[in-house]
Amino acid sequence: MTGAAKRFAQISTASPVKPPTRSLRRAVVLGGSMAGLTAARVLSDHADEVLVVERDESAGEGPRPGVPQGSQVHALLPAGAVQLERWFPGFVDEAVAAGAVTLPPDGARVQLWVNGDLRPNAPAERDVPVLVTTRPFLENLVRARTLALPNVTQVPGRAWGLEFSGSRVTGARYTRDGDTELVEADLVVDATGRASRLGDWLEEAGWERPPMRRMPIKLNYATALFAYDETVSDQWSVISQSGAAFTPDGRARIGGVLRVEGNRWIMLVSGYADDRPSSDPSEFRTRCKRDFPDVFGAIAEKARMLSDVVTYHQADSRRRDFHAVTRFPAGLVAVGDAVASFNPVYGQGMTSAALHASCLSHYLMSSPDHNHPATEYFQLTRVVVDAAWQLSTFADLELPHVNGPYPPAYRMIRWLSGKIFQASLTDPSVNQRLARTTTMLAHPNTLATPTTLARALWRTTVRRPSE
Repeated sequence: MTGAAKRFAQISTASPVKPPTRSLRRAVVLGGSMAGLTAARVLSDHADEVLVVERDESAGEGPRPGVPQGSQVHALLPAGAVQLERWFPGFVDEAVAAGAVTLPPDGARVQLWVNGDLRPNAPAERDVPVLVTTRPFLENLVRARTLALPNVTQVPGRAWGLEFSGSRVTGARYTRDGDTELVEADLVVDATGRASRLGDWLEEAGWERPPMRRMPIKLNYATALFAYDETVSDQWSVISQSGAAFTPDGRARIGGVLRVEGNRWIMLVSGYADDRPSSDPSEFRTRCKRDFPDVFGAIAEKARMLSDVVTYHQADSRRRDFHAVTRFPAGLVAVGDAVASFNPVYGQGMTSAALHASCLSHYLMSSPDHNHPATEYFQLTRVVVDAAWQLSTFADLELPHVNGPYPPAYRMIRWLSGKIFQASLTDPSVNQRLARTTTMLAHPNTLATPTTLARALWRTTVRRPSE
């Protein structure tokens, strides 16, 4: 196992955290997203007071205004469920009691279609059940558990800037009812999402802006809710992925159907570049029937539609490489999409946010000197970001309209990845190892072991699939 894979295994552990010591008087989290809330949970073990600044006061059943993609399909990967159970013991049972769906461990009612073929289900090896919910449902549960902690408080406000003194950040500014307020802090956490202005704030104060990498994906979504009806279909999770070379019109497409709380299906169809699903229900049904497996068309035509069709566009995947900065202030970290935001069709966002919280825990448990930059924290998040980035961007580089940037040794890695994927169709062991990486239970580098590569090459080049 490589160094990155070992570090990832340490970060993503399900083991309870050892009793921490409090080394911070006050920590301020800018943003009450999944990333901000899980970071606040970790900070509650290390700070006397944790203040969460969130502009959206409402925590109703619908998506928050600050989450434009909140109505879309969201997947909490198995690794994310492990981390939520770790930080909020009993969380899975609480979610199920509130209506969350858990996927059967035997793979029943679960389908994955790749390039028009139904893939075999990998045997489930899970520390906790896989939760299937809408984003608002899950986020509200996390918010309730976090804000129930005696030293965590949420205040309404919009992040407005940082306060600097010497070589460190000493507080944060936020606007509230038209007024700007300053709150002092020993540690400030930026959880303001992919549109974070942290780079601007740093540059304006004379610090180095973290370099940003982008991959233009031009993703287009459309999502609708339907009443679950077993006379239409008994499937609880159906994912369909087709590369451009496997569709009649040469367009890559991804779709998903998930059974969620409230006895509903949430169904998504997507396209790239100029292939843009609209909010017209008739066009949505046409796409479901034309571009995806039969279950999509059956639900679209026969099940009762419960919502409008909601669209969403994301121009790129992006990552801010904080680990590459040579001059950075103390008292400041970033989490979630403020660090990296991936193609959402791979479901890595909420799980990465939960893993960033684990990175923050590892960093704070090491008794760091808070008068020095959180270099070790950003090295830990780099491991998580690299893992998710490698999986999503390698797949996105197959899209006809994406022309880079290509990583070193791209052709060789692509060839080996293709062999592993082919072998996973007929070899249960390779299939399981691949499933653990795509669900972020293991680092992608675990697939590069001699045993796995040899098995994949033997299966695809020596032994015929029928043998």
